[in-house]
Amino acid sequence: YFQFVQQWPPTTCRVRNKPCSKLRPLQIFSIHGLWPSNYSNPTMPSNCNGSQFEGGKVSPRLQSKLKISWPNVESTNDTKFWEGEWNKRGTCSEQTLNQIQYFERSHDMWMSHNMTKIFQNASIVPHPTQTWKYRDIVSSIKAVTQTTPSLRCKPDSAQPKSHKSHPAQPKSRSQLLHEVVF
Repeated sequence: YFQFVQQWPPTTCRVRNKPCSKLRPLQIFSIHGLWPSNYSNPTMPSNCNGSQFEGGKVSPRLQSKLKISWPNVESTNDTKFWEGEWNKRGTCSEQTLNQIQYFERSHDMWMSHNMTKIFQNASIVPHPTQTWKYRDIVSSIKAVTQTTPSLRCKPDSAQPKSHKSHPAQPKSRSQLLHEVVF
């Protein structure tokens, strides 16, 4: 099966050790990758012996679509990001999808599973103090896609660590939504 992974760029940039490109403050969910997986080890396979990325195969029309749906959040070099994702994960999909099909399918999935719109329609929007429960985020996605996603969150390093006021009442620390996986 394939894992389709979308990322929230502000979280990606916030948890990195170095800043992202300030030229592109992206406020929409974007593709992180389409990853061939297996049930016994979902993180595998990667770095398969397939054909390496050929930028010339990606038509200008497809490039313009991918610049919106699959931008390089960390820099302005989108082609380098696509190359890295294809060489690491896409090469493992070649029995099912060639390079062009891989990128076209990813863009089509992004269009049909538009996390930004799904969240906006559920009134789940970025906010400096408002938080949402994991189950509410999942149910808003499931209502539209009929699929239960996996959410990957990151600790909010900007939030001070809370101290327990009483051992029976630990204070929870907010997490930042980083990725949505189908």
